[in-house]
Amino acid sequence: MGASGTGAPVRADGVGGVGGVRGVLVDVDDTLVDTRSAFRKAIGHVVARWMPHLGDDGCADALQHWLLDDTGAFAAYTRGELTFAEQRRVRADRLHAHLGGPALDDDGFAQWQLAYDESFRQAWQAHPDGVALVRRLGALGVPVGAVTNASGAYQRGKLAAVGLGHVPVLASMDDLGRGKPEPALFHLACIRLGVPFRAVAYVGDELDVDARGARDAGLVGVWLDRHGSGTLPPDVPVVRTLDALLPMLGLPVLPAEGLPDQGLPDQGLPSAT
Repeated sequence: MGASGTGAPVRADGVGGVGGVRGVLVDVDDTLVDTRSAFRKAIGHVVARWMPHLGDDGCADALQHWLLDDTGAFAAYTRGELTFAEQRRVRADRLHAHLGGPALDDDGFAQWQLAYDESFRQAWQAHPDGVALVRRLGALGVPVGAVTNASGAYQRGKLAAVGLGHVPVLASMDDLGRGKPEPALFHLACIRLGVPFRAVAYVGDELDVDARGARDAGLVGVWLDRHGSGTLPPDVPVVRTLDALLPMLGLPVLPAEGLPDQGLPDQGLPSAT
């Protein structure tokens, strides 16, 4: 039965959510997709192959080092200063230097990248609360799409691989050559979503890049503190799971079981110029 008690789906129009939200944008990695677990698998694989002297503690250290990225290479990629391959090379070289691994020449890095990517892709899986959120938004008639700091084609493939291929990637690094927190990228996604940006909520797992970036662009920015830091920033709302997003926005929460997978059709929208 729907939240209205009539059995019919309750639509977003007429429902008073936070800021009159009529559309939702979501991050992909560690929001819809359990990317951290995939990182763990991929980094564990390359450590076992290139740095077998490390034990379990060394693998855990390698994962933390990869996630923290003290080189700032991924951030440089999102600013358009490095290519994706270049940032990956910088981070791989730094990882090996940090953990006493062998230096990688061009051929060695090509092998490293193949090994990493194979393990990474095999470990992709959707977060169950991400699947449930998309289903509930579809049943409510609320348009939903993704914004990502990676290639659109790559992320479409990732979403398809985890059963979320019906979620359109509305803005990516392909569009402007730079990523979040660039306000224009959020605005482009809202245009493609078909909802004014002030009526759109955006949720992602990075406090500054996602939640504050969306807020500064005029959207309702929400931080998904998925890994339980316990931090309560005073300037943006926080959810610990995507199951909490709709109640926070004042939208009905329908049972996810039995709801169809639906969303905006991904029409292969062109990049902005």
